[in-house]
Parts: sequence; C-alpha cells; structure tokens
Amino acid sequence: MKIGLSSYSLYQAINSGEMTIIDAIQWVADQGADHIEIVPLGFSLDDNPQLINEIIEKAQSVGIELSHYLIGANFITEDQEAFEQEIERVKKQVDIANALGVKMMRHDVAWRAGEEASIIQFEKDLPILVDACQQIADYAAQFDITTSIENHGFYVQASDRVLRLVSEVNRSNFKTTVDVGNFMCVDEDSVSAVKKNIGQASMVHFKDFYVRPSYENPGEGWFQTTGGNYLRGAIVGHGDIDMREIVRIIKNSNYDGYISIEFEGLEECKQGSRIGLDNVRRLFNEE
Repeated sequence: MKIGLSSYSLYQAINSGEMTIIDAIQWVADQGADHIEIVPLGFSLDDNPQLINEIIEKAQSVGIELSHYLIGANFITEDQEAFEQEIERVKKQVDIANALGVKMMRHDVAWRAGEEASIIQFEKDLPILVDACQQIADYAAQFDITTSIENHGFYVQASDRVLRLVSEVNRSNFKTTVDVGNFMCVDEDSVSAVKKNIGQASMVHFKDFYVRPSYENPGEGWFQTTGGNYLRGAIVGHGDIDMREIVRIIKNSNYDGYISIEFEGLEECKQGSRIGLDNVRRLFNEE
C-alpha cells in the first residue's frame, strides 16, 4: 500500500494564498509521502493546461505519484437538459483526470436536504444516479480510468446506499472511495461500515472525528450528523474512531492500493496533516 495525502488537507493554506498546489506537492513530498490526491479547491484546472502540466512536472521532479482526482457533482437536476449538462461537465473533468495521468477519479452523485434524504427518496432517485454513473464510467473506460463514489454528502453516504449504487451501476471500473470517517456523518459505526465496503474500494481515505451525543452540544466548531449527534474534524489518530481496528480490517482484506489522509480539523492544516500522516504510517507498521 502507498500512503499519502489529499491536497484537500492543505485547503486552509491553499485558499489563503499561503501555498499553491505546486507548493503543496513539494510539501507532501517533503513529508515522505508516496502520493498526493488532487482536489481542485482553492485552484481550478478547468481550461488550464499550463497548471496541469506544472502539476505533472512538479510531481515527477520530487518523486511523488499523482494518485487520484476528486470533484463534486450532482445529477439530481431540475430537468433533462440540466442533467445532460452535468453529464457533459463531469466528462470534461474525466478529460482533466486523463491529462493529469491519474487512473482514478471520484465524483459525487447527488445532494438532497436532510428532510428529503430518506431511503424512499433514494430508491426513487436510484435509476437517475445509475444512468449517470454508467455514462461517466463508460466514458472514463477509454482512458483506463476507474471512477468512484465516496460515502460523502449525507444523501448517498451510508454504506448500504453506496453498495446499492455500485451494484446497480455494474461496471468493472466503477467502485467506491471508502472514507473511514465519513460514515459517522450518518451515524454509522466506522469499523462496521468499512468491513462492509472495503471489498468494493478503489481508494481509501483516512479521516478522523471527535463525536459527542446530541444532548451535549459542544459549541462552535462542531456540526451535526443526520441523527443530531455532534462531530468535529480531528487529526487522524487523535479522534474517536478505532483506527487500529480499521487498519487491521484493511490489511486483512484484498485491498492493496493507495491510502490517503484527509485532515479537516481546527488545528493548523500543515501540522494536522503531518501528524495524521505520521500516525497512519505508524499504525500500518505496527499491525
């Protein structure tokens, strides 16, 4: 397995102008990481072939792999025309992934407000989501790119919903980016959910959270799960997820791909990313 970092972890520094994506690649390499994921937040690769080439050249010069390209998407649209426009937009993002030379790309699929995000509504939306994911996966296949859905965004975040979509899409190059922390956003136990989904993983994200029950509002800096509990981003290894058990599950599975750290805590992002990266490497070496 190759352990690295998502550029999303450094969003705080990139968005503030303290660091460019080129600086981020250098910083991640300096931490001894094997790879970096490219998440276009704080910068854009749309119609920007020069930056794409600079990213490729920088990664090559510092000896680090570009592993994965991640974007947002929402195929629940007002009408068919908007749906087709979103399909075309995501296909252009596949072109960017291909230009970067990566062989994996995550795209989101849908968002609905909490009161609309029931399993009943999900089943109604499922044919639309399946159609969209099949179209994108089929387009990506010509580049030998595997597309994926992450357990992300509340609506399609629960482990069973993710597996249902992957099964219905039924494409060998459509899998799931398993984020070990994000299951908590829909009040799922991370250990149980990772056990369910690791067999369909094309990528694994390590993210950590502190959790408090719904009747103990901790105040500023926390957000609520679908069930009303409170979460706060943590440095990986500092939060409430049983990371040692997660590592054991992954090592005992058939997964042998990239491991990527995502930091979204309140600490300074470079500090949080560095400690999380060190913790994950240590845990994989211990087990």
